[in-house]
This record gives sequence, C-alpha cells and structure tokens, in this order.
Amino acid sequence: MRRLIPLHRTVPILLVVFAAACADDLSTTVTEPTTTTTTTEVFTGTIGRNGAATHSFTTTRSGSVTASLSSLRPDRTIAVGLSLGTWNGETCQTVIARDRAVVGNAVIGTASSAGTLCVRVYDVGAIVVPTVYVVQVVRP
Repeated sequence: MRRLIPLHRTVPILLVVFAAACADDLSTTVTEPTTTTTTTEVFTGTIGRNGAATHSFTTTRSGSVTASLSSLRPDRTIAVGLSLGTWNGETCQTVIARDRAVVGNAVIGTASSAGTLCVRVYDVGAIVVPTVYVVQVVRP
C-alpha cells in the first residue's frame, strides 16, 4: 500500500526545490543603448532644361542614407529627378531614383559599407528656366 505525504509537508519541500533550481539561473545584464551618429550635408546648385547636377559624399560606415529635396526656385511645384548611387570618381551609378520628386520628397537607401556615394538632381522635362535646388543628405 502506498503512503501519502500530508500536503502541509510537501509544499515547503516544493518551494525549496523550485528556489534552488531558479537561483543559479538568474543573472542580470545591463545593455547600454547604442547611439547612431549621422552627418547632414546640404548641396545646392542650378540646373536648366535637360540639365543635371551630381554631388559626391563619403560615408564612414554602413547605414541608412536619405536624400531630401528641400527647395526649388523659382517654381517649388515642379518635379525633378532625384537619385542616390555610387560614385566611381567620374560618374554616379544610380542605385535608387525618384523620377518625379517634388519639394519634400526623398529617396532612402542603405550603404552596405563605408564608401563614396552620390546624389543627383536632374530635369525630367519640367524645367523651363534655370532652377536653383537644395538637397539635404543624411548619412552615417
């Protein structure tokens, strides 16, 4: 015949077993948040009908790159092309483009490593007079 252990004796034993099993597994690790530093560059210039302008810049590490069209003068409502790419020393090899960008629009890409990139602003058939542009690039 089986002997039953009274409940009032089993509860303290179970608590001791659970406490002993958990005590060695507890550890605390404090992880400090990492801060990502970005650099903002502003490029400006003038493009005419069928014109384009390219600006190169360097990233110091991998990360997100954003080029925003900040201003167009004299007509801020026209659309222009805006692209990001890689710079080979002579030309901008387009990687991502927005062919009908208006003021406030952006193109966003990811640099896979440190290197030289470029931003390009170009006419898509809307410019009738020389147009001054401002592009802001935020990069790692």
